[in-house]
Amino acid sequence: MSRLTTLTSNRRVFMMQVAGAATAVMAASEASAQAMVDEKDPQAAGLGYAADASKIDKSKAPKFAAGSNCGNCALYQGKAGAASGGCPLFAGKQVSAKAWCTAWAKKA
Repeated sequence: MSRLTTLTSNRRVFMMQVAGAATAVMAASEASAQAMVDEKDPQAAGLGYAADASKIDKSKAPKFAAGSNCGNCALYQGKAGAASGGCPLFAGKQVSAKAWCTAWAKKA
């Protein structure tokens, strides 16, 4: 009888550890998904990414059109009105809705 109790106890402990580990993994992946794109990141620099489109120098970004930003780009995956969201060009990172890059395409 004590062997059965030990097995049941070990199984419960194991299941609690699995649940705890799964929660920790999900929290870690959620936290990493929240990282913002850095303008100094090589990919961001290559695409002329600017975290604030209102500060873009038109002479350095001739493709920039006033009023264009990530929030109204076809690639932007954030919800309407959200401060940031995903972009397939920067996998696993968030872009500011106020940002802009040379890949900007008008949302249909």
